[in-house]
Amino acid sequence: MTTLAPEIKETLPTNRLERNEALRLFQEADLFTLGIMAEEVKYRFHGANPAYTFVIDRNVNYTNVCNVDCLFCAFYRPADHPEAYTLTFEQIKEKVEELMLAGGTQLLLQGGVNPDLPFEYYTDLVRNIRNEFPELTIHAFSPTEVSFMAEQTGQSVKWILEQLIDAGMSSLPGAGGEILHDDIRRKVSHKKVKTEDWMGVMDTAHKLGMKTSSTMMFGMMEEDWHIIDHLFRIREQQDKTGGFLSFIPWTFQRANTKLERLPNQAATGLEYLRVSAMARIILDNVPNIGASWITQGVKLGQTALTMGANDMGGLLLEENVVTQAGINPTRKSVEEMVKAIHDTGHDAAQRDTAYNILKVFPVGV
Repeated sequence: MTTLAPEIKETLPTNRLERNEALRLFQEADLFTLGIMAEEVKYRFHGANPAYTFVIDRNVNYTNVCNVDCLFCAFYRPADHPEAYTLTFEQIKEKVEELMLAGGTQLLLQGGVNPDLPFEYYTDLVRNIRNEFPELTIHAFSPTEVSFMAEQTGQSVKWILEQLIDAGMSSLPGAGGEILHDDIRRKVSHKKVKTEDWMGVMDTAHKLGMKTSSTMMFGMMEEDWHIIDHLFRIREQQDKTGGFLSFIPWTFQRANTKLERLPNQAATGLEYLRVSAMARIILDNVPNIGASWITQGVKLGQTALTMGANDMGGLLLEENVVTQAGINPTRKSVEEMVKAIHDTGHDAAQRDTAYNILKVFPVGV
């Protein structure tokens, strides 16, 4: 563990940050100080010399048909578009078989809000995957998709989640959070679920015993205080239910989106590191902070690991969403991911969705 100089220790808050204090810190503290503070919080969760983790997973986007029309999305297509698609179970099964051959443990299932799909599509899909691959973690859908299913069927969010859990769904991703403030959501995704609806799905999932992740995509039209407010909403929900296993921030990728010609510049790597560090400082009740190497690149991902983050996410066996926005990250082998983590001076460890360690790769071995 890095020994903190006395003058730095004196700057560390002894009590939980409040919103105004956090905003001031975010705007005024230098990046080095934020990194030191974030590392101190990480040590409380993971000890003085933690192994940094990764998961072998696959992102399967079962449909790109969507009627929500988010201005920041380059992935979705209208139903009548020549590139529109919806995968069958047999097509998805082939992808899962490849995942299993690679030693994978997690399948991420997400898609657009496709009004032509009945609720049975989702339950049958999950049930068939569970029957074929009983050991696999099915990390599926999002609050937006779950809210759509509830609206489509006229049932409650609780009922929808109970049906999906009964079919074999394991956990719920935190996608669709973007910025959890309706000022921003009205501008960039006015058809999408509002902040309270997103939080409501998460609250219901947690109360049903389901663990979830949480996310933030920033760099659109938000101001600093929107970012801080988003983090505090996550912290407050975690205080209530304790259901968030992780938080993963990343920057908006504007290529090929309707926001591509925004006059303001894209968020920089330094801004990403500031947000990542602030997430670790504020979210003192969320155990894991993810470094988004897929959108930020391996070097920034490694740097985030030295500033509060402890997880590098997946190997990218498949990715369709950010690829459409002009990002072309290269799939990583286990060996390449282990090396990237070892280069930070720490052990690497393969984990499952619940952050249970499956295998450790000691540095120097």
